[in-house]
Amino acid sequence: MDTTTYKTAVTQAFNSAAASYDRMGVEFFTPMGRRLVERVAPRPGERVLDVGCGRGACIFPAAERVGATGRVLGIDIAEAMVTEAREQARRQGLANVETRAMDGEYPELPERSFDVVTGSYSVIFFPDAPAALARYAKLLADGGRLGFTSPVFTPDTFPFLPPVFTELIPRELLRNLPPQWQPEELTRRFNSWLADPADLVRTLADAGFHTAEVVDEEVAMVAESGTAWVDWSHTQGMRLLWQHLPERESGQLRERLITALDAMRAGDGPLTIGVPVRYVTATVTR
Repeated sequence: MDTTTYKTAVTQAFNSAAASYDRMGVEFFTPMGRRLVERVAPRPGERVLDVGCGRGACIFPAAERVGATGRVLGIDIAEAMVTEAREQARRQGLANVETRAMDGEYPELPERSFDVVTGSYSVIFFPDAPAALARYAKLLADGGRLGFTSPVFTPDTFPFLPPVFTELIPRELLRNLPPQWQPEELTRRFNSWLADPADLVRTLADAGFHTAEVVDEEVAMVAESGTAWVDWSHTQGMRLLWQHLPERESGQLRERLITALDAMRAGDGPLTIGVPVRYVTATVTR
């Protein structure tokens, strides 16, 4: 993988999506981030680092827990995401929140300067995530905790999409994706250390963490309608597919998804999709 090209593409994609990211009539990242913070349980006065903070799904519940005597730093490679989170903190009057643009794979921060590190659907995307985890172990004080989320990877579903989409998206359309985002490449890259909890625990131990806990929970992805979900998908990971589909196939897929998703709704009620999410927590070893 050309990591420079990869990171440039990721940065550009999230900068362009920042204004509408997680704000288009679909709930998913916010409840998932809130639940991650619950599981890692920051305490009053603690110092929290949120990696790949986006617009603040983990930042704001963490800031509430650590209180005025604690602090939360959110970092993201996309400057526009950092700006959105910073403005939200300002609007809420949160003096204990700071955000910075930074490459999370190589955090330029002092050692042992945090009590908690979180990363919701973020740290796993680093080109060499296991090596990055070891860097975060160094940033944690004695007894510091790590918490991150990941999809539940299985061989028979599309990576990063709820299982229902395995049937809804024709597999041949995925051939339009760039090589590094082809299903086979994603399976090689992620399943090798994230699919089996035992492999994940070993990876964490090698990075300097112990007492790791891997828990799978279902998060309700709630959308106002099929149209709302499809519009939202253009600002999330699936945007890579939309960007590379020919116009005709894009239009056909849009119509197919909206029709199928609206058929899953109860009358005029919202669309609710259960998404398996893996919550990983561990304590630093010294």
